[in-house]
Amino acid sequence: MRPNWFVGLPVEAGSWLARVTSPPEGVRIFHADDLHLTVSFLGTVSEDQARAAFAEARALPLAPTTVRLGPVVPMGNRRRPSALSARLLDGEREVAEAITHVRDAVADAAGAARESRPALPHLTIARPRRTATHDERAEAVRWAATLDLGAPSVLLHEVALYTWARERKERLFTIVDRHALTAAKAPSAT
Repeated sequence: MRPNWFVGLPVEAGSWLARVTSPPEGVRIFHADDLHLTVSFLGTVSEDQARAAFAEARALPLAPTTVRLGPVVPMGNRRRPSALSARLLDGEREVAEAITHVRDAVADAAGAARESRPALPHLTIARPRRTATHDERAEAVRWAATLDLGAPSVLLHEVALYTWARERKERLFTIVDRHALTAAKAPSAT
């Protein structure tokens, strides 16, 4: 299996996850232990590179904070969405600023490509399969639009280094290392 590494903010599932109804064919709901907000996608780097990146991620200028989950929307290419994710109703700006503050240094430490798009914190709930047809993706988007998570508040209190789970039938990812968020540090002017 090819390596796959990323840094994220784990999200503990609450009773709100039970509000996610059965998806249409070809859509996989994330396991409760896979829920996260991505800070930086590293891809197929080595474990040493991923750990070097995670050392940079520990500088994330974000104190433990509560955010509120909003509507589930398609993410990725508009014609071929790759994820169905909850946007943040509260806390989006603060989390986006913290991610923006560290993500170039995180990517550089891993030798990974920098992200060119603005940070858009979101919690992926489900993904259409890679081979989904146009009609299946359209059905997945319609399904996502019917979801009402109840605008729950969730606590972000740590940053973690993730990779593929060994057995991916139930869970996709596993946490390799984690670090508690501490008092917010003021972002430096760049």
